[in-house]
Amino acid sequence: MAAATRTVARYVDGEVVQRLLKALDFTFFLATTTIYTTSFGDWYDTPNGISIIAFFALALTFLCLLLLRDLGLYKVSALVNGTWTFAKSAAALTIAGCAAYKGLDYFLIPVEARLAVDWALAVTAYLALSRLLAQAWARPIASQGRFRKRIAIVGGGRVADDALHSLQASRDLEIEVIGLFDDRDVVRSSAPLNAHKKMGTITDLANYARNNRVDLIIVAIPLSAEARLLHILKRLWELPVDIRISGKASDLKFSSKAYTYIGRLPLLSVFDRPLMGWALFLKTMFDRVIASAAIVVLAPVMLAVAAAIRLESTGPILFKQKRYGFNNELIEVFKFRSMYANRCDANAATLVSKGDPRVTRVGRFIRKTSLDELPQLFNVLTGQLSLVGPRPHATQAKADNTLYEQVVDGYFARHRVRPGITGWAQVNGWRGETDTREKIEQRVKYDLDYIDHWSLMFDVAILLRTPFALFKNENAY
Repeated sequence: MAAATRTVARYVDGEVVQRLLKALDFTFFLATTTIYTTSFGDWYDTPNGISIIAFFALALTFLCLLLLRDLGLYKVSALVNGTWTFAKSAAALTIAGCAAYKGLDYFLIPVEARLAVDWALAVTAYLALSRLLAQAWARPIASQGRFRKRIAIVGGGRVADDALHSLQASRDLEIEVIGLFDDRDVVRSSAPLNAHKKMGTITDLANYARNNRVDLIIVAIPLSAEARLLHILKRLWELPVDIRISGKASDLKFSSKAYTYIGRLPLLSVFDRPLMGWALFLKTMFDRVIASAAIVVLAPVMLAVAAAIRLESTGPILFKQKRYGFNNELIEVFKFRSMYANRCDANAATLVSKGDPRVTRVGRFIRKTSLDELPQLFNVLTGQLSLVGPRPHATQAKADNTLYEQVVDGYFARHRVRPGITGWAQVNGWRGETDTREKIEQRVKYDLDYIDHWSLMFDVAILLRTPFALFKNENAY
């Protein structure tokens, strides 16, 4: 299968942006309220003054956050229009803050009259800076359509038309309908009564999703067409895309708890993208922070390996190899060169075996200890790899003289997440040579198990087990 080439910038989840902005606002409001109230209030002459100030600071902070949320000022549309957002935010919080400080002075702690004014000026200055900076960041992203979910519809006729009409009737949706895909001919799958065109077959959709951003696939066919539905899902489940069935695809009504909604369109969940939203953000931040620290700590080791390679044989210290990354995207992975320069195999057409004459003496050691993988920490910093995930395979790698994707059904499902330097398969003994069908089947089995059960603590556990796994496995040459 051809590897993907990105033509559409990746989706920016508005929920993650909102959470980060709320965390920033919370920190500022709490710190500012505490500092100002402590500095300008006569709390030290009041019983339980510290407790009162702590409660007041938290209460005013949450009041500010609730006002901003209820006024819709955390929405992506509000962030894009930073000037108007700042004006509304400043007005609302100034009124709330002045009222809160007046109540504090009247009922609990005497405070200086100018305290509310000073607090309001500090909050106004913060809002002006934060919202205008948010606007400068958000507008270009919004213009690229990166806040909009790109949706593909599978199916045609009345069911697809009902789904599209429900989406169109929903207001304030950050979505973009790409088009319709259906295997049936024009007679059996008539064009819907709207502007969205049929873009091809299910195979075309799979290829399109490998080369373009698709965030959600809605299957809009009658649930009674069970065989056709299963056929479609089997062909699409390997994609790193949320897959839903339109709730309008059947007259059978499920409990409201069974549905998720996009606007007015009810959806039945089938497959979820393994990592998305806040979970994806946390994993990305974890990767970048730990990789940065590891590069600093392991710099002397990497320099020593580089010197040993250079002293033993001529040629470049690093070896670069094309491998499959997230969503079959071709990435270039860095390794310390372990073979003689004139015998390197960039496509891994011939797997390295025990006693392989292509491998240098230094190469045997660094492959055995996995020190040759250390330069991949820089791949983590560029976002091509994660610290933990399915190991990336070379494009022509084979088991039993057969390409991996031809050996294991559903092989490409392991590419629904970014590949990793280490993984669940590796710490369970499946690292090194994959010359037999059993070895690649076991790797894929553990990779899919990792994807299904991912958590940040799972990543931490795998990282902690990795050093011990390096000395147990005799399969790495």
